[in-house]
Amino acid sequence: MKRRNFAISCGVLTLLTTKNWAADFLFRQPLKIIVPAAPGGFTDIAARLVGEKLALRTGNPVVIDNKAGASGMIGSEAVARSAPDGGTIVMGNIQTHAANSGLFKNMTFDVMKDFSPITRVAMGYNILVVPQSSPVKSLAGLIDLAKKQPKTISFGTGGSGSSAHLASEMFSQRAGVELLHIPYRSNAPAAQALVAGQISMMFDTIPGAIAQIRAGNLRALAVTSPQRLATLPEIPTIAETLAGFEVAVWGGLYAPAGTPERIIQAIDKEVQDLLKEPALIQRFDQLGFNILPLGPKEFSDFTKSEIAKWGEVIRLGKITAT
Repeated sequence: MKRRNFAISCGVLTLLTTKNWAADFLFRQPLKIIVPAAPGGFTDIAARLVGEKLALRTGNPVVIDNKAGASGMIGSEAVARSAPDGGTIVMGNIQTHAANSGLFKNMTFDVMKDFSPITRVAMGYNILVVPQSSPVKSLAGLIDLAKKQPKTISFGTGGSGSSAHLASEMFSQRAGVELLHIPYRSNAPAAQALVAGQISMMFDTIPGAIAQIRAGNLRALAVTSPQRLATLPEIPTIAETLAGFEVAVWGGLYAPAGTPERIIQAIDKEVQDLLKEPALIQRFDQLGFNILPLGPKEFSDFTKSEIAKWGEVIRLGKITAT
């Protein structure tokens, strides 16, 4: 895929004060945020939203560099091998900085050793949906049917090892049922197959499914958040039936390992400050994601827990990436 670079205008320097990043030597050079995914997805959009605000706040250009491929490992490795000077960071996600560690045995980098977590930016949740024509009316009904008819309830995903696949596998393990995986090239054709009744169920993104739910083409059974969502209070959580069940799709910034602590802290502070802006909160909300920042230490602990969580799901499900 052709790589796209996107330079964000730095705005009018005279409007900026010396109390922000522009006063520090770190921000006398452009900041590059590598996106280990193609343009248009959540990771790319999140990086551009954050990058635009950073450019305006610091008075320095922020370059968004898409390096897709190998389930995000190409772009991630590029940052892991970059100079640890704060000039190049990555917008990592659940795939690149958690699931891949369990999916691939010969990775050229170690997430916990080769990166310094900076800030978790946002989190979103999936929604479990079935076709409107499905006889299943509830999560309990789905589990009961799956137990009576093993390997006949099919679920679609955007590919083996994708976040939707992992969510489905976790559900299968926690509910004690055997499901049939039907992988597609991406989420879009899987969702189309679901609406057409060609597959039985799917863990989709909320923005991706909500229009079809409102149009009466899909029925929502549950969400993967730990508590009911304020935007969908009528839809129960899976945790109400399977205690402790939670699947979150997330994105956050990482620097190369060895980046000085003061640089990590400076970036974290600036990002957390801009994440408080109402317009940005609203934009992430429209994407189906909540801004839930974590600082470097907490984000490091979170990353470690996500690697362990999904590593166990992958091991038990004998999942391999495609």
